[in-house]
Amino acid sequence: MSDEGGAAKKTDNGPVTHLCEHPSCQKWGGFGFAIGKAAPNWFCVVHRPAIWPPSKQA
Repeated sequence: MSDEGGAAKKTDNGPVTHLCEHPSCQKWGGFGFAIGKAAPNWFCVVHRPAIWPPSKQA
């Protein structure tokens, strides 16, 4: 899986980091989920979805 253009570099020579996309969370988003060639969504261990894609609730 390649890194996307929207990811922020931690340092010039360091790894690319993804932050959790949950509102008000700034933890490392180590769990990336994508459908097909869509841009992935990144979540931390606390906010990662149990299933992906999230089921639509009525």
